[in-house]
Amino acid sequence: MGISTSDKPFITRVKEAEADHFMRAAVAKAQDAQFIKRTQARRELGNWNEWRDLAEQIRQHVLKYLPDYLEEFADNVEKQDGHVFFAKDEDEAHNFIKELAIAKKAKNIVKSKSMVTTEIDLDKTLLSIPGANLLESDLAEFILQEDNWDEPTHIVFPTLHKNRDQIQKEFQKLGYDGDDDPQYEARFVRGYLRKYFMKADFGITGCNFAIADNGMINLDTNEGNADITMAISKTQVVVMGMERIVPSMKEAEVLDNMLARSAVGQKLTTYCTFTGRKKGGEVDGPDDFWVVIVDDGRSKALGTEFEPILQCIRCGACMNVCPVYRQVGGKGYGSIYPGPLGEVLSPILGGYEKFKDLPYACSLCAVCTETCPVKIPLQHLIREHRIVEMDGKHMDDSMTNLILKMVGKGTQSPFLFGSAMKMAHPASNMFSQTEQPGAVEGMYDEGKIDYVPKIVPKLIHGWIDTRDVPRPVKVKENFRHWFKDHKPEETAPVVKKKGGACQ
Repeated sequence: MGISTSDKPFITRVKEAEADHFMRAAVAKAQDAQFIKRTQARRELGNWNEWRDLAEQIRQHVLKYLPDYLEEFADNVEKQDGHVFFAKDEDEAHNFIKELAIAKKAKNIVKSKSMVTTEIDLDKTLLSIPGANLLESDLAEFILQEDNWDEPTHIVFPTLHKNRDQIQKEFQKLGYDGDDDPQYEARFVRGYLRKYFMKADFGITGCNFAIADNGMINLDTNEGNADITMAISKTQVVVMGMERIVPSMKEAEVLDNMLARSAVGQKLTTYCTFTGRKKGGEVDGPDDFWVVIVDDGRSKALGTEFEPILQCIRCGACMNVCPVYRQVGGKGYGSIYPGPLGEVLSPILGGYEKFKDLPYACSLCAVCTETCPVKIPLQHLIREHRIVEMDGKHMDDSMTNLILKMVGKGTQSPFLFGSAMKMAHPASNMFSQTEQPGAVEGMYDEGKIDYVPKIVPKLIHGWIDTRDVPRPVKVKENFRHWFKDHKPEETAPVVKKKGGACQ
């Protein structure tokens, strides 16, 4: 499956999302709440745009010297008796981890939240090991797992689309007999997870940032489950996208601040952890430490106009301001990466054939670019995908090109254009209605078009069905006639100065 979450057509996914009123209300509430928290946290830091400039410089510097930093990081991991495996695609990544789990005779595998492990379809692969159990230890991911691996709605808040009653029903399958009070639900699941943690023998985590100059892993969490995963399991596997690296702790500190303030509106997450293989004399930590560095299509963006998307630190801030995401939620995108991030990243990692519709799930309002803590020009990258699809790959299989060619021919001909102007008002009469009392004065004096037959091309329906379209004015009242009949006012004669006096 990879990053794809659905085989349904894009329009079908969108209509299903529109029908999920609870999800849409939950997403809107979360967006509004996060706006307040995010704004306050950023103001407390001060000089936010200067911090964005610095974060952008750090990410761009790393991408410029990515092979060097990856080599430095791998060398430092191995100096501490850890191991590094470079995987070119998802198959290499999940097959290697599966073979390692089999070699370690893993029975109880525990994972903390990680987008890249979802991207490489790791859960499904590990569950195919005979006798092995797998548990997603992040609370939201655990709920999705118990609900037959339901799709996430957000990269930071995966269960936004679920209410407390739905969660209660999932926990009842595990023996919960309380009500739908979140406090009691959380208390129950904490005890349930703790029992599994205590017998875990194989741990898997993601990675927010890998520190090149010391070989350590930086993880930011609010539940502490990642820390327990690393502390108890004898074998730990860290899975990271190859771009998630920083030169030193100094840069990690900057990006941790930007991430926490943008993702959840906090100064720092509850747990900001730097870790590696257990050292001599330490009680907690893995005896066997592995880092799997995944390409999976990322290198295709390097050196191209899409390289800036690799600056992403997965804060989800772009989704929290996106008006399209507000309406369709995560499932409408059909990718584990929804919102503006998914619109840019999904076609790169999953291909245009699978995700050709996503670059058009955008109004190009640029609010995502304005909020991005590492200054990714998201709306420009989305537009660039459209150019690639239309001009490079010629993927438009609709009647749009034919319609636009016809419009072009019509506007080039004075006769055809003039005839259309004359016929527009009377021809639209059967599709129009008179504006109702109380409407904004002057906007729809001639009425508005609220219906077109089904036989009319979808391109027109896309506008009429979602907008109030004013009816064309009568030909003698349009701008061309006004301009033709308009008489310029006489201008006063120019007064010239001569010899310091007015003439």
